[in-house]
Amino acid sequence: MTAPAVLLIDATGPDAERLLKAAADRRITIHAATSHDQDQAVLPVGVSGVVAVDFAQTDRAVAEIVEYCRRHQIEAVLTFNEYLTVVVAQVCAALGLPGNEPRRAPAARDKEAMATALTRAGVRVPATVVLHDQHDLRGMQVATPCVVKPASGAGSVGVSVVTAPADLPAAVHAARSARGMYGNENRRVLIQPLIRGHEYSVESVVQDGVARHLAVTRKTVTGYPHRVETAHHVPAVLAFDQQRALKREAERAIRAVGIRNGAAHTELILGHDGTCTVIEIGARLAAGQIGLLLRYALAIDVYAVLLDIALGRPAAVQQDRGGHAMVRFVTAPEGGRLVAVEGLPAVGPGVPYVRQRFNPGERVTTALSNRDRVAEFVVAGTDPVEVEARAENLADQIRVRVRSESGLATSAG
Repeated sequence: MTAPAVLLIDATGPDAERLLKAAADRRITIHAATSHDQDQAVLPVGVSGVVAVDFAQTDRAVAEIVEYCRRHQIEAVLTFNEYLTVVVAQVCAALGLPGNEPRRAPAARDKEAMATALTRAGVRVPATVVLHDQHDLRGMQVATPCVVKPASGAGSVGVSVVTAPADLPAAVHAARSARGMYGNENRRVLIQPLIRGHEYSVESVVQDGVARHLAVTRKTVTGYPHRVETAHHVPAVLAFDQQRALKREAERAIRAVGIRNGAAHTELILGHDGTCTVIEIGARLAAGQIGLLLRYALAIDVYAVLLDIALGRPAAVQQDRGGHAMVRFVTAPEGGRLVAVEGLPAVGPGVPYVRQRFNPGERVTTALSNRDRVAEFVVAGTDPVEVEARAENLADQIRVRVRSESGLATSAG
């Protein structure tokens, strides 16, 4: 019997490596669609074939990927890259594979379309003002504090919290200047009121329109102006009614943007009065090692589940463990050349994963977005309080040394 063939669009990063491992365990072959300017040497070991396309030319990229899939009898297509979820929807539709409706797919990618779809469906979201030009600010009365973000960005790039009206033009300029992947130009800017409360996300998988919520993640974030995530905790310790409210609002958001097959990652804020506000939703697995946390906390192999969904097989979610896991991110004290990251823990009991993301000599910056994390490690255990205490104790032992124009700077993790 021929092994099923799956195409992963953008096969870089830890999630791609884990998908390949899950595929190998199930005798599934993985092909990759990559950017035409990407060094194929960075692809994970085990990729069976590659098609290189220019993702900035969407229609042409879709056509070339579809042709490759037909030639190689590809039976499923998926991605972990938020910028490419619409491409995946278009490819799946052209091939008749399980996916999301192309017409509705932009609502889970473009934040202006997202706000419109969620509002029309009655989902609680922040009131949204869209600026198409820097001059749109003239004469506009904007209440602060507010959040300014690119309409088509990802990973918190170009996002800031504005606490004084005088700072608004600079924040809008920064959002408009942010550059996404594949030539993405974030010309439109969203302004939303700052919603106060605790930040969470709901991690879900969807098959044929039926959502299964795997976990609620609690987030630790930096202060203003850049709310960058510094830790994820799985599962969040919440009262039953709080869990139910977050999952209920996430499910409404999933339906509103038309996610029918694959992963869904819904970011919400739980207000002090118990109200749940959806901030964003993506048709993808959560980044920031949350897929790994699901494994170490709950023994859920989300990569195997996503393969089953993409292949149209019944996806069985097995939760064999009721533990807790936390990823702690390490950031630089200021911008400059990285000298060293000292004191990172070693992989061992209770610390199943450690990764340094930048090498000495590479340029780093302070935490302006999620892409600026210098290193990360995971702590797992049975008690959430003990897990967090151990993670923070380990972080306190880390020193990040950076050489900037002003000299040598050092920070604790």
